[in-house]
Amino acid sequence: MRILLSADMEGVTGVTWTDDVVPGTEQWQRFRRLFTGDVNACVEGLCAAGATDVLVNEAHSSQRNLLLEDLDERAVLLTGRHKPLSMMQGIESDVDGVVFLGYHARAGEEGVLSHTYLENSITGVWLDGRPAGEGGLNAALAAEHGVPVLLVTGDDRACAEAADYAPSAHRVVIKECVSRYAAICRPPARTAADIRTAATEGMRQAGRTDGDVRPHRVEVEFDAAHLAAAAAVIPTVDQLDVRRVGFDAPSMTEAMKAFKIVTTIAGRAVQGIYG
Repeated sequence: MRILLSADMEGVTGVTWTDDVVPGTEQWQRFRRLFTGDVNACVEGLCAAGATDVLVNEAHSSQRNLLLEDLDERAVLLTGRHKPLSMMQGIESDVDGVVFLGYHARAGEEGVLSHTYLENSITGVWLDGRPAGEGGLNAALAAEHGVPVLLVTGDDRACAEAADYAPSAHRVVIKECVSRYAAICRPPARTAADIRTAATEGMRQAGRTDGDVRPHRVEVEFDAAHLAAAAAVIPTVDQLDVRRVGFDAPSMTEAMKAFKIVTTIAGRAVQGIYG
């Protein structure tokens, strides 16, 4: 049983504000340990229920945050940027299930550090006409490969969102959102126990099925007109409104690659404090 663990950081134990997740800060160094602790608890639970191979894909920012020297030795770590499928790299490697660990609510919604790919420039994303965040997009990609989402961890808003895009997945509320930068947090001993138990239970749903490859429509709304104009330079991407672009793709894999290009171009168009 090979399991992919897509590990983001905003939804892990104790994280509540920017410095907790921005590489190079003192707080980031502290929360790297808590991040690794959440991952290890998940690996332990997965392996207790029969996982024989756990691939941990770093999915946050620089994608070089987890402490390899402290990682459970039953897992392997995919770290570093510029992966074709980004947060979901490894979904194509015959995995039997995927875990979304440390996830957060989508852009435009309440939640601790809520966003979709870009920290504060995207105000909404729609997949086939329905609002979608990172979890929703990644779940659609998993479905294309016939891979079930076993577990989602994050704040209460992220878990509520997951009930829509992955209704069969187990969910662990790590903290309760008070505002974008405040939460009621559970201590790591408690969150580790909860993650471990849910990971073990989630393994009951592991096992690939036939994939669902079909065309998809993605639309992205930005907080500024120049970001939409920058993204619309990309071939196949249309500017639908002053702050909104859209594109069609023959599969979810191609849609995610195109979305990555759109967010990269738009992110590079941000100029200092004026955005």
